[in-house]
Amino acid sequence: MTSGRDEPVLVVHGLGRTPASMAVLTTRLRKAGHDVLSFGYPSRSEPMESLVDRLGSSVERRAPGATTSIHFVTHSMGGVLVRSYLGARPARHAGRVVMLSPPNRGSEIVDAFAESAMLRRLLGPAGARLGTGPNSIPNRLGPVDFELGVITGSRSIDPIGSWLIPGPDDGKVSVERARVDGAADFLVVPATHTFIMNRSDVAHHVAHFLRHGHFDRSGTGTHE
Repeated sequence: MTSGRDEPVLVVHGLGRTPASMAVLTTRLRKAGHDVLSFGYPSRSEPMESLVDRLGSSVERRAPGATTSIHFVTHSMGGVLVRSYLGARPARHAGRVVMLSPPNRGSEIVDAFAESAMLRRLLGPAGARLGTGPNSIPNRLGPVDFELGVITGSRSIDPIGSWLIPGPDDGKVSVERARVDGAADFLVVPATHTFIMNRSDVAHHVAHFLRHGHFDRSGTGTHE
């Protein structure tokens, strides 16, 4: 499938962020010719089930009649939110999805916060369920059955976070835990979790995947 640029693209931010955090990427995707919409949600105050309902309502309101062909671009927990939403849909999703630094297999950072009531409150009811255990939200979702490209980072500005995470990471999520079975393409770039969406090469790869279903093999980064 080759995506038409007039098909809507819904951009979904991560935990503790707002649509403003995706503004640079949104602008670049619009300049590339995509019809981009932004979804904002209270990431720290509601459980994942409520956020899934909010996302479904937003899709129906902003792209009526296009619920199977709408595309998604997500950051961090936004990827788990979209996986949860699409996993609850009875029909296979026909649109494409690009996730930036998603905790697709959970994050050790959440594990470290599990014993602290104060830090759990900071994460919120959805974020507190993004750990690495078998009963965490991402690990209960299973393989994806839609066209997915994952871009994750390998640089960190968070020494404590990186100390808690084994292997290469972006300060919040390890490269290995960004992976998910069923993904069509996987790319590692020298970026941090907080700012990966602001890179011009990432925007290029996102636009390329939305059009072609794979990342640009002539671009920068390590393709796997």
